[in-house]
Amino acid sequence: SRAIKTNQDLLPETPWTHIFYNDFWGTLLTHSGSHKSYRPLCTLSFRINHAVGGMDPWGYHLVNVLLHAAVTGLFTNFSRILFGDGYWTLIAGLLFASHPIHTEAVAGIVGRADIGACLFFLLSLMCYVKHCSTRGSSPSTWGWILGAGLCAGCSMLWKEQGVTVLAISAVYDIFVFHRLKMHQIIPALYKRKNLTLFFSIGLLTSWGTALLGVRLYWMGNKPPSFSNSDNPAADSDSFLTRTLTFFYLPTKNLWLLLCPDTLSFDWSMDAVPLLKAVSDWRNLHTVAFYAGLLLLAYSSLKGSSNERECNGKTVMNGKQNANGHSCHSEMEYKTLEVKSSFASKEENGIKKHEVQKLQLPSTENIVILSLSLLIVPFVPATNLFFYVGFVIAERVLYLPSMGFCLLVTVGVRALYVKAQKRFLKNLVFCSTAALIVFYGLKTVVRNGDWQNEEMLYRSGIKVNPAKAWGNLGNVLKSQSKISEAESAYRNALYYRSNMADMLYNLGLLLQENSRFSEALHYYKLAIGSRPTLACKYFN
Repeated sequence: SRAIKTNQDLLPETPWTHIFYNDFWGTLLTHSGSHKSYRPLCTLSFRINHAVGGMDPWGYHLVNVLLHAAVTGLFTNFSRILFGDGYWTLIAGLLFASHPIHTEAVAGIVGRADIGACLFFLLSLMCYVKHCSTRGSSPSTWGWILGAGLCAGCSMLWKEQGVTVLAISAVYDIFVFHRLKMHQIIPALYKRKNLTLFFSIGLLTSWGTALLGVRLYWMGNKPPSFSNSDNPAADSDSFLTRTLTFFYLPTKNLWLLLCPDTLSFDWSMDAVPLLKAVSDWRNLHTVAFYAGLLLLAYSSLKGSSNERECNGKTVMNGKQNANGHSCHSEMEYKTLEVKSSFASKEENGIKKHEVQKLQLPSTENIVILSLSLLIVPFVPATNLFFYVGFVIAERVLYLPSMGFCLLVTVGVRALYVKAQKRFLKNLVFCSTAALIVFYGLKTVVRNGDWQNEEMLYRSGIKVNPAKAWGNLGNVLKSQSKISEAESAYRNALYYRSNMADMLYNLGLLLQENSRFSEALHYYKLAIGSRPTLACKYFN
């Protein structure tokens, strides 16, 4: 409603330049009540939708689906750089296309901000990949890095986390393109041939700093303020509670990516109970999550133990690369053939697949990039630098899910390659296919929940009963189902008795049905809960 139906920035009589001074909901950025969500390109896309089709939702949904299709195509194309032409690239693309966590971003119109940011995120990354491949050999290389910077800026103007693509580009350059390990980065600083690498990294850093500086200045250098129900942990007086809860939330988000069986339109209030003590068993999940993450990152950054120096150049398993970077041996090239397309034996007159000539990144390099894609775009939502207005938001996982899909793919590929028996290889392949099918089926089912408001709110009762029942009460009231609406309001208050809006809504419902004494009771309770809401005094 706020982003489209009542947003004045979408109307033709409103100057289109207002979009660049207002937040996502049409409120002036410097206003004290502004949400500070500066997404002018997304709002501009809504305005174009409104100009073409008015308030008909069909056109808005069509654009969202087309954007998701475009993002999926770009992500699959980027996966080819990591996995080559073959089934592994297809698997990564199918995982991304079908993942249920994307339903909110694609089926919910306001989720377009995440899809648009991801589109330009990938365009920026692909431009930087071209810059890396042409650096030192073509004048067009600086055109590519300029394109990467402009697309990064556009990604940020779709949604704030889009600016993190600059950090991902740096990770790609260092760990994938140059194949450096952690212990090689410092010595690389002293080599003249790496000057272009560090010049590119310097440009990325400078541009990222400039974008963030302008963004903070434009919103008035003040963070937004949120109600305590939006992010209860941020409002807690206990440092221990805030710390334990904020450390736990990324674990919960990863579980939603891994096993998206329970999804909700809203995770605020008490949907995720606060962790108030060290003895809370959920802390075990937190410890396991960070231990696994650190172990995976350390093993990938450390690199292979059989690396050695030969003629002053880095060598892996006895085979030297002409540009001085680590290189695969003949055996590893054979492995790459298997990795890029399932071992194709000569059967029924079909010839073997030709061994790929181009060298692909090692598993460790892909893991580093995948972890970066999973973690870095999610950092703005962790409450690490500033408090956010939600506990968990499934749409925020649209960008990080790319890293998750790459991690799953590279993990499955490693299992497939290491499996000695044909039965085990088939088992890995069938399990992966089953995962994609189940993700797709869950996405279809979840799309049904987003068919209308009533179904959406009913689907959220299990996760966030107070918010879901309250919103459902509003819908039922609009349908003139008065007794059902009253029951829904009372259910909401059963789970959270101090919700001022819900107390007011119930009082209003009772007043409209001439139950004045009951209405007065709930108005007074609402005033006690939030004394600043004027309409309660008026009624």
